[in-house]
Amino acid sequence: MSGDWATFGVDLLVEMDAVAGRRTGLEHALRDAIRDGRLAPGTRLPSSRALAAETGLSRGTVSAAYDQLIAEGYLTARHGSGTSVADVAPQRAGAPLAGGDSPAPRFDLRPGSPDVTTFPSAAWLRATRRVLATVPATVHGYGAPGGTAALRTALAGYLGRTRGVLADPDRIIITTGYVQALALLAGVVAAGRRPTIAMEDPALAFHRDIVRRAGAGVLPLPVDGRGARTGLLSTAAYEGVGAVVVTPAHQFPTGTTLHPERRHALADWARSTGGLIIEDDYDGEFRYDRQPVGALQGMAADHVAYLGTASKTLGPALRLAWMVLPPRLVGPVTDAKLHADHHTETLGQLVLADLITSHAYDRHVRACRLHYRRRRDLLLARLGPARASFTDGGGIAAGLNALIHLPPGGPDERAVLAAADERGLALGGLADYWHRESPGHPQGVIVGYGTPPEHSYAAALDALAEVLGPRPVRGRRAPRR
Repeated sequence: MSGDWATFGVDLLVEMDAVAGRRTGLEHALRDAIRDGRLAPGTRLPSSRALAAETGLSRGTVSAAYDQLIAEGYLTARHGSGTSVADVAPQRAGAPLAGGDSPAPRFDLRPGSPDVTTFPSAAWLRATRRVLATVPATVHGYGAPGGTAALRTALAGYLGRTRGVLADPDRIIITTGYVQALALLAGVVAAGRRPTIAMEDPALAFHRDIVRRAGAGVLPLPVDGRGARTGLLSTAAYEGVGAVVVTPAHQFPTGTTLHPERRHALADWARSTGGLIIEDDYDGEFRYDRQPVGALQGMAADHVAYLGTASKTLGPALRLAWMVLPPRLVGPVTDAKLHADHHTETLGQLVLADLITSHAYDRHVRACRLHYRRRRDLLLARLGPARASFTDGGGIAAGLNALIHLPPGGPDERAVLAAADERGLALGGLADYWHRESPGHPQGVIVGYGTPPEHSYAAALDALAEVLGPRPVRGRRAPRR
């Protein structure tokens, strides 16, 4: 069955498989057209009445097909605006992204991203207008390598009252995202007499690559249920370590917090050796069961480089992050920043400073904290029946991701990820985060509950529950090599 849509504004031939059933055939036809790019993002579709008349289907059949594709994230519907192709619609597995290297899944539960639909567009626009109405024209020229005084001053107050950071504005440097901040610090460490950096194991492999590209060596620092094993830094195996990267408030990906004894041991190591602690506070604002744990920097401000970012609270597209440095590092890091990209863009800094000083940023963070807490609660509730076979290893109630441990004797990680892929569901695999592969490593999948838009979150959890359900996962496979 086919229909020529040219009569109602969309020039597209839709081929429907009659064998699949009338509603299913229409769903497949629309889904394939979106995946293949024949229906571009933002394209407005005909009304259910018009499409029903053109294809010979009932209006109820067309409406049901539209509703299903809206739930899957392919379409969006707004009152008064009709039905349109989603701006970021899922793609066919294996199809190239417009600007990326990997295909977009039907349901994306990979860790590392916030729900970007929560971006406070109205507040950002109001702050932008205030900034543009008051700043001099010189703001459009070259800026200072360390960042604008307005944002550094605003952050000094904000970090002090919300994260316990001892921050003087002169010790703060604004960077183009966390990646640049880590690279700048790694370069400074690499130029020192102990050019090796210890990094948590497991941890994000991309961060290890950043450190190596900056010229520093990498040494794994094991993580257990009490966080990084910081006591090992005082052993002979770590004598050449000049810095250590830790995520004390919420270790990624295990979800643990650094135990107070290990915090003290880490601070003692830095004081006794002159080593640098690089504190990655990537999601410290998002704790759901109690007040957030204060930053480690408050214990040893002269030995900790505190790194924070707007990527999780606002969105990674802003490319805004900050470092609070020991005094001895301000000069070298500022010089490295100058020669890296001169300075981070200015207007975004001024707008963020306005949001912070007007407390709009606090209000946004509180709203996001409630949003992600509800998502985490829904995730754990939805996986309840699966806990006979899978145990929740999500660590503390915090952040934007949860680790689900796979018990011995059950389906292995590779098989679970393959089963998820068959359903168009993308998850993170714990195997990707270890420094070295080993058959003795625990297995697990990491669920990023911040990534999906609200309209597709419930459907994504349904797919996850199917994968982690009591039925065995099909096709056990050999471990990765």
